[in-house]
Amino acid sequence: MPDYKNWQVINVEHRTDNKTMRIIYGNPIAVEAIRSKHTKPWPDGAVLAKAVYDAVVDTTGMYTPGKFQQVMFMVKDSREFMLTLGWGWARWKGAELKPYGKNATFTNECTSCHLPQKDKDYVFTEATLIF
Repeated sequence: MPDYKNWQVINVEHRTDNKTMRIIYGNPIAVEAIRSKHTKPWPDGAVLAKAVYDAVVDTTGMYTPGKFQQVMFMVKDSREFMLTLGWGWARWKGAELKPYGKNATFTNECTSCHLPQKDKDYVFTEATLIF
C-alpha cells in the first residue's frame, strides 16, 4: 500500500525504549471511524499504517524523525482475519522494504503483542486526527 503516505496522519508516537518515532496514518475508512467515534471496534476496511524512524534529538531536546526503519500495517477484516484478532498484519523493513517474516506465522508476534489492547480492538495508537 505505497499510497499510505498520502493518508491522514492520525497520531505520532515517540518510544524511548527503542529510540524510535512513529508516524501513524489512517486510510479514509479509518479516518471516518475516528471522526464518528466508531473505533471500538474499528470497521472492516480500516487500515492503519505505522512508519517507524530512528528518533533524532537536537541540541534543544526536540525529537525529529531520522533514518527510516520500517512500515507496518493493520488491516481490519473481521471475517478474513478471524484467526488473527480480526486484523491482517504486515511489515516491511528498511529502505528496500524487505517483507518481514519467513511465513504467515510471523503474525503470532503481532497478535501476542497487541493482545493486552483487547478493549481498544487491539490497537495501541490513540485515535486522534492531528493534521
